[in-house]
Amino acid sequence: MAKGKTKRVWVKVLAAEEKAAIAARCERLIVEKLKPHFLPEIQPTEFNYPVDMSGRWRGSKYSFIVRFRSGWPDNAGEEFDEAYARLDHVEERLDELRFDVMWHRHTGQWWRRHAAVTLDEALMHVERMLPPV
Repeated sequence: MAKGKTKRVWVKVLAAEEKAAIAARCERLIVEKLKPHFLPEIQPTEFNYPVDMSGRWRGSKYSFIVRFRSGWPDNAGEEFDEAYARLDHVEERLDELRFDVMWHRHTGQWWRRHAAVTLDEALMHVERMLPPV
């Protein structure tokens, strides 16, 4: 590929009902598996500490979010969200949707951990990823 050229891939836009169904499966994973395993109780510290987990859509990407609360003296009690994993809708095959499973690195960049996997496989991979708690 020539320098400066980017590869463009057409992806079918997800319908609202498809997004709702995917979000419901992701929320079920968060409530039933991720929160009980990674956040069984809130343990305040003098640093930033996790207080909740959730998810949300942004375009064709569904992010898994950890909400943190600050324990630092100068901003104690302030909260912020940090995404740690993401499902990027990448292609549509005849049989089912496909996603890239992305990991948010400490550098602020997203790295692809698994490419073009089914939703079931993607959720299995997210379940095994360690959030920053």
